[in-house]
Amino acid sequence: MHDATTPAGTAPLGTGAGEPEPLNGGLKQRHLTMLGLGGVIGAGLFVGSGAGISVAGPGIVLSYLIAGALAMLIMRMLGEMSSAMPSSGAFSVHAERALGRWAGFSVGWLYWFMLVVVLAVEATGAAQIAHGWAPAVPQWAWVLIFMVVFTAANLSAVKNFGEFEFWFAALKVAAIVLFLALSVLAVFGVLPHTEPVGLTNLTGQGGFLPRGWAGVISGVLAVVFAFGGLEVVTIAAAESDDPARAVGRAVRSAVWRILFFYVGSMLVIVTLLPWSAMRPGKSPYVAVLDSIGVPGAGQIMNIVVFVALLSALNANLYGSSRMVFSLAERGEAPRALLKVSGGGVPRRAVLASVAFGFVSVVLNLEWPDSVFLYMLNAVGAVLLFVWGLIAVSQLRLRPRIEREAPETLTLRMWAFPWLSWVALVAMGGVLVLMLTEDSARPQLLWSAAATAAVLAVAGVRELRARRQHVVIDEETATDSHDLV
Repeated sequence: MHDATTPAGTAPLGTGAGEPEPLNGGLKQRHLTMLGLGGVIGAGLFVGSGAGISVAGPGIVLSYLIAGALAMLIMRMLGEMSSAMPSSGAFSVHAERALGRWAGFSVGWLYWFMLVVVLAVEATGAAQIAHGWAPAVPQWAWVLIFMVVFTAANLSAVKNFGEFEFWFAALKVAAIVLFLALSVLAVFGVLPHTEPVGLTNLTGQGGFLPRGWAGVISGVLAVVFAFGGLEVVTIAAAESDDPARAVGRAVRSAVWRILFFYVGSMLVIVTLLPWSAMRPGKSPYVAVLDSIGVPGAGQIMNIVVFVALLSALNANLYGSSRMVFSLAERGEAPRALLKVSGGGVPRRAVLASVAFGFVSVVLNLEWPDSVFLYMLNAVGAVLLFVWGLIAVSQLRLRPRIEREAPETLTLRMWAFPWLSWVALVAMGGVLVLMLTEDSARPQLLWSAAATAAVLAVAGVRELRARRQHVVIDEETATDSHDLV
């Protein structure tokens, strides 16, 4: 793939485009649709949203609108490129075609590193909940059980991964729909022992924006990373029967519904309860269910969060294995990872990803406040770097696709290139905000250091490749001269 390059040093647009993936096409449209819907509905929403409400008040609704709009723009750009050029490497392949090998290498490895580190948080969180239900089983044993189960699922046919995610996502979506239905009834006083709440909680206690627009912006910083996970659907689309059509439909259906779930949830929460009662680390969903008299609300939400964590664990293991497999395909990872089973599963890539995942889990269990904390900080802002490269890649590739293969543009970015630039500027704004926030600054600095290290390795590899090309060209010229 790397032998042919354009004068700008980027891979030709047609390189790899339309070539069949060696992986098994076992995912169906319903799998991808639910993966898109459930991919970002996780503990960050059910528990982490409390931190956003505590800093923004009712204005958290606007924070979610802004963060959700940014995520929608990113997914639209990614969907455009993935439907035109479906690949198991998704945005890593797009970055390589748009900017060169260094970009594909950097974004691929950064994303892989992020997934296998976050995987440890999810496994540990799920184990803590399970240990609370069954204290006789130690936490480390629960982690081992989860890792073995989902490794086995990912080593078998890809349709097993799809089925796991389908039912996990279905449960999460059903939980949010039921929550919204009960909450709306409570707002209007329809449920037993409830009275219409009116606008008291929205306009009282400092008004709708009790901490002004500064609180809304801080809320964006608190919630924007909860939208991470949507990208996996474009990776998974390469293993469907009709990748171009499948990714387009999944992206179209997912972004609007997810925005509805997130913004709708926040709106009913701050309508039913005073925002000042929210506390970081405490689930506002549990608080609402308790307030309207749902018995066992805490345990119900524990089950939903447990499922959400296992779903994310499964999806991250899948996404990391496919990303490292794609890197190996392009010579950016060990070629040994290209081994594919008879069922079309990259088993060595799965095992490589889960092996590092096990290391991350051990570090999280043994040194959560030192070694693992540094690793977690190192990936804290990586999602924004990945999103940034997606936007830059789309800005570079869209004109080339229109010129060389316009028939593949079945899903188009809105108002190109203006909204692409808006998204890029917005991500820059979030990075600046992280730099000014004491709590977020360490994540940004550690993530910047990790990104710089990966970029340095990519630069060294690029220089070596160029020197090899120079040597080969000189030898070819010498041989030609001798023949003359």
